Amino acid sequence: MSDETTGPSLNEGDELPELKVTPDKYLPNRYAGASGDFNPIHIDPEFARQVGLPGAILHGLYSMGLVARAHTDAAGGDPRALKRLSVQFRGMGMPEQEIAVTGKVTEVREDGTVVTSAEAAQGDNRIVRKVVGELRV
Repeated sequence: MSDETTGPSLNEGDELPELKVTPDKYLPNRYAGASGDFNPIHIDPEFARQVGLPGAILHGLYSMGLVARAHTDAAGGDPRALKRLSVQFRGMGMPEQEIAVTGKVTEVREDGTVVTSAEAAQGDNRIVRKVVGELRV
């Protein structure tokens, strides 16, 4: 299988298509089952409040997955196009609140690598920041 991908043309300064997702209140439980991360701060709202959180919070890797999806969507939907993704988790994501992933192309290298910057936010709460992605389209 070839490592090469063919996708849409992305140019420096282009905005990535915005991805909006509203995780339902059961998403953390399903994600815990899929990931094996059953930390009660994600699946038990009462426990989460006892440790000072506003309620059960989303798994950070779920939010990172949305950032990855926004990148692969921008590259035509082929997950092989995403070659590198670096993120910082800086906010708590909450179920039942819309997450918007936005980004832009910051560089197109001579070898065709498209470099992006992006973030994921719930309103003013930037839950994933300083995203740097590398795509081969």
